[in-house]
Amino acid sequence: MVAGGAVAGTALKSPWMVEELDAVADLARMFFEKEVVPHEPRFAKQGHPDRELFRRAGELGLLCMSIPTEYGGGGGTFAHDAVLFTEQAKASAGSMHLGVHSSIVPHYLLAYAGQEQKLRWLPKLASGEWVAAIAMTEPGTGSDLQNITTRAVREGDEYVISGAKTFISNGYNCDLVIIAAKTDPTARAAGVSLLVAEVGDDTPGFTRGKIIEKLGQKSQDTTELFFDGLRVPAANLLGTAQGQGFAQLMTQLAQERLLCSVSAVAATEQAVRLCVDYTKERKAFGKPLFELQNTRFELAECATIARIGRDFLDGCIVRHLRGELDATTAAMAKYWLTDQQCAVIDRCLQLFGGYGYTLEYQIGRLHADARIQRIYAGANEIMKELIARTL
Repeated sequence: MVAGGAVAGTALKSPWMVEELDAVADLARMFFEKEVVPHEPRFAKQGHPDRELFRRAGELGLLCMSIPTEYGGGGGTFAHDAVLFTEQAKASAGSMHLGVHSSIVPHYLLAYAGQEQKLRWLPKLASGEWVAAIAMTEPGTGSDLQNITTRAVREGDEYVISGAKTFISNGYNCDLVIIAAKTDPTARAAGVSLLVAEVGDDTPGFTRGKIIEKLGQKSQDTTELFFDGLRVPAANLLGTAQGQGFAQLMTQLAQERLLCSVSAVAATEQAVRLCVDYTKERKAFGKPLFELQNTRFELAECATIARIGRDFLDGCIVRHLRGELDATTAAMAKYWLTDQQCAVIDRCLQLFGGYGYTLEYQIGRLHADARIQRIYAGANEIMKELIARTL
């Protein structure tokens, strides 16, 4: 398999891949294979990665690659991020939620924070000194962000935040968190604002909840966060006024959904590659599994789905790099590609037989980790609703 390409044997280099990105792919692959994957079992037991990994990634220049250099970033584009997440998905090195830390949160800050705040926050994320999170989901509110109940009340030069969030990626390690809160509880979308909090274990009004035990992505910290009178400077409001948060979320979620699509295609391709290799080596009824017609037909179908997914994704990335990717197409990509990810990996696992059901084999980890893709960044049912509204 080539970086940004499809399954070996059908590989066509993605049109957005350039020589510089090949070098980024090599560096990212080396980082994940040598410095992350060997420690994944330990991270899974403790429920979170070591913070030092973020600093190491920062030293290598792998963090915030699509953020301008004046803020400590790499000065690249979304293509750099796509290469990073492709290599991470191929390695099943999910302990570091780099999508949130390196591509999602930094772009909220870049787009909506003041210059002083950008100069303070972004370099620390790019270096890995700080870990970033974004807190949207609540115990009683998932995809319906208009109905969040976390409150932010203005008191002088500060906002006082009270409420609870759940399923927060990087919640255990985070030093900076973007909080979606209601600044006007009488309004729906117009009452939502985004505020940035610098947090630590001793921050008054801020408490980290338990690390949530999950079906997959066990090495990545996902926690509850509680706010009980947490005070943040009024200058930490993202945007020029209260009530802009929902529009900001809808704008940025398109890129988040594209990130899910990148990981989905990379994982789909990896599953097919692993299964082809396994079935050519594993023997049953006196010959390799690959020589059985059912195996060959299954893999032919899965490889075709992976190829179609890659072509669809490549088109989305090219449009996004030109600033032309619309929210509807992003929703289509997120829903369809993550659905196919789960379906193809399941079919490939079946061909591994009992070994596929063990975590010793990567296909089992790919299967467990894939399921959340159809839920976060907006459940796939929500994606279909968004698409239907444009028909």
